[in-house]
Amino acid sequence: MFKLVGMLLGVVMCMGLWLTEGFGADTTDQGPPSPDRNWQLGFTPSYSSGNFGTGTTSTFFYAPLSIRRMFKDGDVTLVIPFVTATTDGRTTLVGGTATRVDDNGGGNSGSGGGGGGTADDGGCSGKNSNVSGKNRTCGTTTRTAGQKATTSGLGDIILRGRYYVVEERDYMPLIAVTGRVKMPTASASQGLGTGEWDYGAGIEMSKMLGNSWITFLDGGYNIIGDPDGLNFQNQYWYDVGAGYYLTKDLLTSVYFEEYRAIVPGFVNARDVFFAVNYTASAAWRLNAGVTLGVSNGAPDQAFSVGASYRF
Repeated sequence: MFKLVGMLLGVVMCMGLWLTEGFGADTTDQGPPSPDRNWQLGFTPSYSSGNFGTGTTSTFFYAPLSIRRMFKDGDVTLVIPFVTATTDGRTTLVGGTATRVDDNGGGNSGSGGGGGGTADDGGCSGKNSNVSGKNRTCGTTTRTAGQKATTSGLGDIILRGRYYVVEERDYMPLIAVTGRVKMPTASASQGLGTGEWDYGAGIEMSKMLGNSWITFLDGGYNIIGDPDGLNFQNQYWYDVGAGYYLTKDLLTSVYFEEYRAIVPGFVNARDVFFAVNYTASAAWRLNAGVTLGVSNGAPDQAFSVGASYRF
């Protein structure tokens, strides 16, 4: 495993991408670090809940430990999460984000985010989708529709990072290229992940407006691996937002985010994210966030709170 991680990191460096937790960019912590503090440990657990267009509510507790090495022109981060999921298998975590995975675009799975599937499969299809009736399974699990279970374990480890290509000046924003690799370390059969490798790249931009306002625009594209019996489509994503410094150390911000559904026919995940970031000292940073879903593809709500330490 360590040899494989080293090889992946080398490939990413050759691409010029200092491989970014989840899909979106870390937009509230940009720019070169202090020269005497090049490492950062972070822990930001989150709780999310929603039905994702099904008749069953799924909940996820996602607790990632992040280890970041910061450089003058970028950073590299390894994210090691612990996950607890309560779901019937129709929804799982993809790159740390709760995502509907069970259906192949059945008759009522379109823009309204309906139950999906066919009349005889109970709304589920998955690895055994070539059979019908009670033998169908949900997503990558062996559960049937509505058969919820709570499982816990290691989530998918993510290697991520970015490289600053343009420094902010005058009318020019700060621009960075980003990349990510999701390793399939979560149990797919337990509903904690897809069991496949994912890869992504993107770009992030930010610009200060005066002394207090900052704007963000980020986007990217993810290549999603296909588990046996499931055919996922690749995913584009973007977010646009603005922040306001109440003080020089306290930033409040709001974003609109959209992620393409990985199952053809399902509605895209769209949400509004509210965040607060506080720089308590040169070493400590605190953060909290609330996400409100505005489509069936997103969690109904999510909450996070965390801290990071630089040394």
